[in-house]
Amino acid sequence: MGAIVGYARTSTVEQVAGLEAQRRDLEAAGVTKLFSERVSSIAQRPELQRALDYIRDGDIFVVTKLDRLARSVADLVDITRIIQAKGAALRILAINLDTTTPTGTLMLNLLGSVAQFERELMLERQREGIAKAKAEGKYKGRAPTAKAKSAQVLDLHRLGIGPVEIARRLQIGRSSIYRILANTRE
Repeated sequence: MGAIVGYARTSTVEQVAGLEAQRRDLEAAGVTKLFSERVSSIAQRPELQRALDYIRDGDIFVVTKLDRLARSVADLVDITRIIQAKGAALRILAINLDTTTPTGTLMLNLLGSVAQFERELMLERQREGIAKAKAEGKYKGRAPTAKAKSAQVLDLHRLGIGPVEIARRLQIGRSSIYRILANTRE
């Protein structure tokens, strides 16, 4: 049997009590190595990364609640793949999910399947909405790219204006300027 590794996270510095409660729950669950941080789930989570790097074959990775670990079900699936690839298991205390059991693995796979299904439905609705808007003449498509401003780029360049200034004036990326200039030399 490997180590029981825990991860605790709160979104803001003010949530000290929440972090302490997670630590207590994780220690009560037998966690011997704990990683914790105060950071939003949408920000970089360096302690989560350290925890995932730390776990080894036979370890159990424990969190108190699903939202402390993942920002979405898709994110959960990605994190779970990392854990499984290392030969470790995942335990989420609040929903009694434990991938060391067949039922826990089934629950996790169901969550992943639901996430994929939701994503496919969302993309289908998006495609239908675009088709409807096109049929009604309301769909404009993507905003013109830098390529549409090629003539302006070349005119400004002929006047001796440098790529950085051209990019600023036309509000397009410098790399686009260099690409346009390189394509005209060929």
